[in-house]
Amino acid sequence: MEGIMELSYELRFLLYSAFLFFVFIVINTLSQLRVAGLKALAGNRDEMPPPSRFCARSQRLIDNMQENLVLFGAVVLVAAATGVSTPGTVIGVQLFFYGRVAHGLCYLIGIPWARTAAWVVSIIGMAMIFIDVLSV
Repeated sequence: MEGIMELSYELRFLLYSAFLFFVFIVINTLSQLRVAGLKALAGNRDEMPPPSRFCARSQRLIDNMQENLVLFGAVVLVAAATGVSTPGTVIGVQLFFYGRVAHGLCYLIGIPWARTAAWVVSIIGMAMIFIDVLSV
């Protein structure tokens, strides 16, 4: 179709990352459902029971992913808007996405040092994109 652009590799990974965020939200919702029940979740949530450790951990994962997805989205969208797509941006989006997958798994399972290492990998990925966008 005329006028419709194909998604760049970087935008495709931004979309994958948004879907990963959605998966984390579903995991958290299901864990809350198990702890609080449907009636509590469907209500106004004023008097929720205390969250389980897993439920609290999955909420912190969502909060962390939200913070990082905003930054990742910004650098990827600027790269797309300026037409920057380099080997560095391609590797950067891969590092971010797969780092976030590993971070999420480590967060949910409860492996602190591996979680931190995975987070660092994702940050390196964002930095690679940022540097390549600025250097063009």
